[in-house]
Amino acid sequence: MNDEQLLRYSRHILLDELGVDGQQRLLQSHALIIGAGGLGCPAALYLASAGVGAITLADHDVVDLTNLQRQIAHDMTTLGLSKVASAERRMLAINPDVHVVTLPEKLSGAALDDAVARADVVLDCTDRFAVRHDINRSCVRAGRPLVSGAAIRFDGQVSVFDTRRSLAPCYACLYPDGDDFEEERCATMGVFAPLVGMVGTMQAAEAIKLLAGVGEPLSGRLLTIDALGMNVMTLGIKRQAVCPVCATQRARRMD
Repeated sequence: MNDEQLLRYSRHILLDELGVDGQQRLLQSHALIIGAGGLGCPAALYLASAGVGAITLADHDVVDLTNLQRQIAHDMTTLGLSKVASAERRMLAINPDVHVVTLPEKLSGAALDDAVARADVVLDCTDRFAVRHDINRSCVRAGRPLVSGAAIRFDGQVSVFDTRRSLAPCYACLYPDGDDFEEERCATMGVFAPLVGMVGTMQAAEAIKLLAGVGEPLSGRLLTIDALGMNVMTLGIKRQAVCPVCATQRARRMD
């Protein structure tokens, strides 16, 4: 690190758990954030400010006036601009040293697998179950830790799915693909503005811990937030031995 970086990241370096070595690991890391909306905005800004060296940001949408109630990387000057370009502006304004790759597209198939494989950690900041399952499958195949977040109305949740750990579940262990979950989205159900910031910053914190190799991640645990009553709970999640996603992949790794 040069003198400017030592000054910029000095409050991280002062933490015994992080120090110079941990900050150096962040500078050499690559995070993939899928979704540049309510969750992706605070996650992207905190990863950039923390000094994660390379950040790929994927989202096919453009900035709309209804986004500005909660998506803090965007503003009136970026209405109509792609969300990834808008967020990139804010990220670079905070930390011009970070390398931002923008993907203004819906990641799927081979493109999703390629983006996941290039990253050291993946943050799922999307709002559709089908997309979340696609991201989970890609992360399991590539052996990449997945930091998942969700927020609707006054309820939020955060977890880490890291199948590099032998007993860790994947997203499909918690929400089996094909189960008849009701799809709830902000556009129809509404969302409490600060809640997405709470969840997104928690996702950033979990990603930073994973990249720096500090603390204990939320692997095998689901953190839930009831913002209306301000109640926070952590629930245990078990790996499903018959999970069609991670059990099959683990068996292949053992062969």
